[in-house]
Amino acid sequence: MGDVGLGSEQQQAPEVSLVIPVYNEEESLQPLWEAVRPALESLGRRWEIVLVDDGSKDASLEKMRALRAQDRRVRVIRFEKNLGQSAAFWCGFQHARAPILVTMDADLQNDPGDIPQMLDSLKTADMAIGWRHERHDPLMKRLVSKFGNAFRNWLTKEQVHDVGCSLKAFRREVVARMFPFRGMHRFYPSLARMAGFRVVEIKVRHHPRERGKSKYGVFNRMIGPVRDCFAVRWMKQRYVGHVQAIEVDHVG
Repeated sequence: MGDVGLGSEQQQAPEVSLVIPVYNEEESLQPLWEAVRPALESLGRRWEIVLVDDGSKDASLEKMRALRAQDRRVRVIRFEKNLGQSAAFWCGFQHARAPILVTMDADLQNDPGDIPQMLDSLKTADMAIGWRHERHDPLMKRLVSKFGNAFRNWLTKEQVHDVGCSLKAFRREVVARMFPFRGMHRFYPSLARMAGFRVVEIKVRHHPRERGKSKYGVFNRMIGPVRDCFAVRWMKQRYVGHVQAIEVDHVG
């Protein structure tokens, strides 16, 4: 793993870090940059983009290096092999420098124009999760996702409409209370609430995939997540949470 081309330049710390995992998305990266940059500029805050190359086998890394050359606010982290979305997000969090973290996919099915409203919601919450209330995915993918959300909510006692939406916003202290495990990105709301943070859902736009191919099929959307649901349920049952303690002055 390495951080490509950080250089030694001194910059003011960003206020918002956008973390994007990338796996074989060479066709999407330039359009992604063209869509993301104006959305971040509209915030009126200092920002950075942390692109995490999850062991891509196409020209994604070269495309990301080219974006880095265009704008030093783009940072590139590289995995030598594919480690999965959870590892990519977690690595991005560790390298990001801002107190506010935003995540999204690289395929442009998430709309960067929704980032401002996600950040606005953090005025009264600690974490915001996107809800793709009008999805533009193939029928089978939508059915599997609907079943997965229902099963996850039933087993973990949550009420989340769309835990699979990658467009999310966090205060850094939320991420600081989490711990990494494979598949954790599917349980960010549960992990945040377990730690006592307030989570809100925001309706966001969703676009059909126009470039590249989906990296996840029916079976890898079901088998692993089902196992993870039981693990998270166990954690919720065993989690101690916040213990309020008052120091008592020693007398005598």
